[in-house]
Amino acid sequence: MNTVGLIAGEASGDLLGAELIRALKSRHSELRFEGIAGPRMVEAGALALASCERLSVNGYVEVLRHLPDLLKLRRDIINHFLARPPKVFVGIDAPDFNFGVEARLKAAGIPAVHFVSPSIWAWRGERIHKIKNSVSHMLVVFPFEEEIYQHAGIPVTYVGHPMADRLPLEPDMAAARRELGLDAQGPVIALLPGSRRGEARRLAPLMLEAARRILKSRPAAQFLIPAATDAVEPGLRRLAGASGLPVTVLRGQSQTAMTAADVVVLASGTATLEAALLKKPMVITYRVPAITAWLARRKLYLPYVGLPNILLRRFAVPELLQENATPEKIAQAALDWLDAPERCEALKKDFRALHESLRCNAGERIAEALTPYLN
Repeated sequence: MNTVGLIAGEASGDLLGAELIRALKSRHSELRFEGIAGPRMVEAGALALASCERLSVNGYVEVLRHLPDLLKLRRDIINHFLARPPKVFVGIDAPDFNFGVEARLKAAGIPAVHFVSPSIWAWRGERIHKIKNSVSHMLVVFPFEEEIYQHAGIPVTYVGHPMADRLPLEPDMAAARRELGLDAQGPVIALLPGSRRGEARRLAPLMLEAARRILKSRPAAQFLIPAATDAVEPGLRRLAGASGLPVTVLRGQSQTAMTAADVVVLASGTATLEAALLKKPMVITYRVPAITAWLARRKLYLPYVGLPNILLRRFAVPELLQENATPEKIAQAALDWLDAPERCEALKKDFRALHESLRCNAGERIAEALTPYLN
């Protein structure tokens, strides 16, 4: 049986993995998929040998704490694929974990494809050498990434971003509010503290305190917190309940929550691109342990970290990181958007142009790039 090996990390990788599975199944219905997967990949047809939730750790300190489990998991999955070689292996994001797997499989003669380049154009560019040794082919989602890999002599295909194909160019805010049972009049603010338990623990209290301050200026404001994973949902419900604020915690439904919102306050990461494709004014925030921040800052090449700002090459939306990530500053940045409708409209036009540039029928391009390995 023709098997495709997969490893996805966290919720965003699970979503991309599901898109990849559906794209390949449309051309190769006989394919079997197995590896480290999340619920969306399982729903699309993958056999989960382990949950991608086990890779949902970030920051030097948190990774060190989970290192023994991560190393054992990587050793076990490598041994599995060496014993049962797939036609092709696809590592989806999670570069620090996947490159080690890909290098071992590639050395054993198994084609190793990586889907979604790490942000080597923003920090840790020296990883390009490790990538060249690890991967047989790189699939990139942003057009400017293709030249980087061509210059390094690494086979590469620009596929566009599956999210840009899936999301509508004109989101229906009114329909999303009706679906969630929201008051059509009051401002709606979506709070997304991240999909990992560590970042949710750090950011959710911060966002709820910002919400408390927003309410003082906007008493009719409504707040939504979509729980990105089952692992973070109980903690978010406890925090929201204890806050006494008009906050609705949703199970998943992050796209619906952002579509319904006037402003989105969210953790730096893939969700910021989704918010941009939904044409939403946003406030990007993040906090990590101090040692992690110090080490990361020494390796940054760009003045911004949020994907919308990186892709537009300017500070189109505010970034409040580390010591600037305070409830007061987050609340004020959200209120600034609510008070500036013309600025919001200008941003939406920029985001629409970005959306159109990333719409490339990614599923079809992914299937074309992987088909030679399947034959």
